[in-house]
Amino acid sequence: METQLIKIDVDRIESKKIARISRALQKGKLIVYPTETFYGLGANCFLEKAVARIYRLKQRDREKPLSVIVSGMDQVKEVTLERPDLFYSLSSRFWPGPLTIVLKASKRFPEHITGRSGTIGIRWPDHKWLSELVEKAGFPITATSANLSGEKEISSPEKALDVFNGKVDLLVDGGHTQGKLPSTVISLVSGKPEILRQGALPSQKILPYLK
Repeated sequence: METQLIKIDVDRIESKKIARISRALQKGKLIVYPTETFYGLGANCFLEKAVARIYRLKQRDREKPLSVIVSGMDQVKEVTLERPDLFYSLSSRFWPGPLTIVLKASKRFPEHITGRSGTIGIRWPDHKWLSELVEKAGFPITATSANLSGEKEISSPEKALDVFNGKVDLLVDGGHTQGKLPSTVISLVSGKPEILRQGALPSQKILPYLK
């Protein structure tokens, strides 16, 4: 497989380039793309074959769910079963941004991405180009980090190309990402919110909303 490269400016909306990337996703292609934290592996979350490729590439346990990136609340409603009041408090304060919120998945949401957990992690990233891409594609895309399971996350396009050249269809070079910490993950699935991963959004900023 030949991996195509496309360079973007993450601070601009380059419509023609975004359209090209969205068409690749619509065709079931796999991409590596930059976020405000690290590089991610992206695919149409509704296409089982595309998602299966991600699990194989990452050598990831199929019982472990993948998170998705959305471009707004309409897509959140599309993939979730219910949204407690706390979700709206957190999302209105910290989205767009490096916060992944785990909610109960919609019954129409495929098991191939939830790991049969019945839940889905959702993030609205603070990258205008990425929100525009997801909006243009017309569906949420997978948000798992572009690395092999157990390996460090990738913050440079050079490293991403070294690892995934010939294994993905398209690599989006947005330069070096911040690459300090992954997104913070909080679960709102049960009656008691739980911070599952400390990350780029400090937990002390979230805690006042949990009391």
